[in-house]
Amino acid sequence: MTMRLSLIAGCALLAACSPGGGNTKQQADMTTGAAVQGKPFSFPASATAPFTVTRYGSFDNPFSLTFLPDGSALVTEKPGALKWWHPDGSVADVAGVPKVAYGGQGGLLDIALAPDFATSRTVYLTYAEPRPNGRSLALAKATLPQGGKPVLSDLNVIWRAGSDGDGGQFGGVIAFAPDGRTLFLSTGERMRKTPAQDPDQAIGKIIHLTLDGKPAPDNPMVAQGGMRADIWTLGHRNPYGLAFDKAGNLWEIEMGPKGGDELNLILKGKNYGWPVVSNGDNYDGSPIPDHDTHPQFEAPKLWWNPSISPAGLVIYSGRDFPQWDGSALMGALSGQALVRVALNGTQAAKADRWDMGARIRDVAQAPDGSIWLLQDGDDAGMLKLTPKQKP
Repeated sequence: MTMRLSLIAGCALLAACSPGGGNTKQQADMTTGAAVQGKPFSFPASATAPFTVTRYGSFDNPFSLTFLPDGSALVTEKPGALKWWHPDGSVADVAGVPKVAYGGQGGLLDIALAPDFATSRTVYLTYAEPRPNGRSLALAKATLPQGGKPVLSDLNVIWRAGSDGDGGQFGGVIAFAPDGRTLFLSTGERMRKTPAQDPDQAIGKIIHLTLDGKPAPDNPMVAQGGMRADIWTLGHRNPYGLAFDKAGNLWEIEMGPKGGDELNLILKGKNYGWPVVSNGDNYDGSPIPDHDTHPQFEAPKLWWNPSISPAGLVIYSGRDFPQWDGSALMGALSGQALVRVALNGTQAAKADRWDMGARIRDVAQAPDGSIWLLQDGDDAGMLKLTPKQKP
């Protein structure tokens, strides 16, 4: 759901990263969008926003948008389909996707390119996996071969959250460490509250793994083994955004209950307090102690009341909007907005909020530095932001 490190590594040829490559059979497996060049998208803040918006494609309840080095993009749909979108308007179905347990907030979730994708063609994906006693968050890796019919091959589940059951928010967002050697994974607490504080359960955590799904050797509880060995931080609710800034700081966004959505700086071994503390209230209106009442917990850098339901996070580094360099950009679902947060080292300040008139599920930066948003819902599009021409 963020700009991946692998986007920096280019491809030698466009055909090498594209499912087209002149393959006639493969082209027959594609459908062509109604508007190859896209169409203008009207949004409430159009008069004051520093950008215009163009919509591309149509997707069924998408969750994640990830660009390949050639400018094409992979889009996951929660019902279980993986789409490969191309700038010419064509969209291909990618075969080999694992069976998912779709419903509520579960289904096919994030997809991310491995740091060495240009040579390995490895992708990582998360999803709600059907289990004998319900469903669980799973992390898998697979290969997306060059040329031929687009298909995931050699798919292998490398990590499971366990704590099987029904309902709740899964999290499932992937971010690779700046050195490309490990990955971080957000897990939702499935609306069960107390497991977020249980070090023997993986839900409600930020998990830190090797690229093969093993505990990262520098994890704070790695010597204790079991699920504890995988945990980087705990006490999270519904984390739907995870991204590194240029200095190597890891930022996370998560949904609070009734209010109290958070932007957190993720620090090794810290406990972020859920469900003991929150800057929001329970859904029935009963209060939850604020963070400042329990200083043993790490407090958020920013929070939102009322809720905006943050989803999708990228730390901007492109040239289209130089005034946003180093800023955090996030989508808002219930807030129907694009939100910008100014980052200064380990500090953060609310900067801009543009009303998009649509639920924004993900934010991504393409290899050319352009910013794209992913709408949420049954007929959701990709929205490209283009700087307005100066008068």
